Amino acid sequence: MKLWQKDQSLDDRIEIFTVGRDREMDLRLSRLDMLGSIAHGQMLSEIGLISKEEFTQIRQVLQELIAQVEAGQFSIEPGVEDIHSQVELLLTRKLGDTGKKIHAARSRNDQVLLDLRLFFREETAHIVRTTQEIIEQLLLLSEKHKGDLLPGYTHLQVAMVSSFGLWFGAYAETLIDDLRLWTGIYQSINQNPLGSAAGYGSSFPIDRHTTTKLLGFEDLAYNVVHAQMGRGKSEMFMAFGIAALGQTLGKLAMDVCLYNSQNFGFIRLPDAFTTGSSIMPHKKNPDLFELLRARCNQLQSLPAQLGITLANLPSGYHRDYQLLKEIIFPALDSLKECQSILLYALPQLHVNNNLLQDEKYDLLFTVEAVNESVEKGMPFRDAYRHIAAQVTEGAFKPSGEIHHTHAGSLGNLCNGDIKRKLDKVLEQFTFDTWESCLKSLAGKE
Repeated sequence: MKLWQKDQSLDDRIEIFTVGRDREMDLRLSRLDMLGSIAHGQMLSEIGLISKEEFTQIRQVLQELIAQVEAGQFSIEPGVEDIHSQVELLLTRKLGDTGKKIHAARSRNDQVLLDLRLFFREETAHIVRTTQEIIEQLLLLSEKHKGDLLPGYTHLQVAMVSSFGLWFGAYAETLIDDLRLWTGIYQSINQNPLGSAAGYGSSFPIDRHTTTKLLGFEDLAYNVVHAQMGRGKSEMFMAFGIAALGQTLGKLAMDVCLYNSQNFGFIRLPDAFTTGSSIMPHKKNPDLFELLRARCNQLQSLPAQLGITLANLPSGYHRDYQLLKEIIFPALDSLKECQSILLYALPQLHVNNNLLQDEKYDLLFTVEAVNESVEKGMPFRDAYRHIAAQVTEGAFKPSGEIHHTHAGSLGNLCNGDIKRKLDKVLEQFTFDTWESCLKSLAGKE
């Protein structure tokens, strides 16, 4: 079944090529497509295009189908083009002509726009909540290890004294910056495109504010052409958010691989987290974090993949958009898997203590020595040259003491302020609002 089907049939090879993986991908949208149809049906009943009784019947069937989806018992039948066609087919089988009325005042274009925005909203909620958990875990580790000193590097050269508290806390605050990006993504997605039809609206007197309220959207995508132009744009916004998180998590994974190596020896992975070599008995490889690094690198290529697919498309709908699901859906899965395994692994990292007692880290304290001279009245540039001469002559002897007290430094991590920053960002996500609306449509409230 195809919603656009007329009298002529489509060439079988053409159909296989054009349908592609849509049936597979659309299964992930099935519950959301049904919820959107309930909201649309209620609006149609309120403006008189269908009767209250017809809507009650439609809603009952759709809620039964939602239960099937949630029980893992729903499928798209062979020969049915997509989820939209499958739902309308099942409604028509159950309700006859009443089922055929559900498509009035909408197009597959605004159906899929709606389904994707509902889907991206839910995916955003999952990603944001898991990122929050990772941040909170990092802050706990930062507090736990704030006194454990760590060599700091620039250019992969020994630079200045750092700490595990600074290291863990840095990634926590960086992830908060990533969440700031997601607030904009979320606000863009959380606009209702339903009612834009094929991108040019409808001659029916539809009430788009009703479906906006029912589906828990913050606002409408008012201009119907703008709503249609959201196809591809929403995916691109999501891609940038995914790539940003991938960059942060990938850098953390690289640090772990580096710090776990024998030449650094800053941290140790549990034996159960490592793999061996088929020839070298001593090997304990950090495959988990190497794969995490690689997968996060792949995620950083996502905007480029989407940009190439979307290049040079004018306004209006184009079938090219169908392929975006095959790019963005697996990327979302990969990001969530990376988040999940990192959240599992972080608390089990073992931090090695007393690292700076090794004399190879003596030069970490040169800046401390310069600052001590400055505090005694020596001009900074003279103090710098004095310590540099000691280093050149091999005469530099560190005190081993640090006195960092300013905000965000070794002795003042400001983790409470970072947590407040997190809470402020999280306030911008209104997940509870629309989650309640969707439960109501599904008949669960």
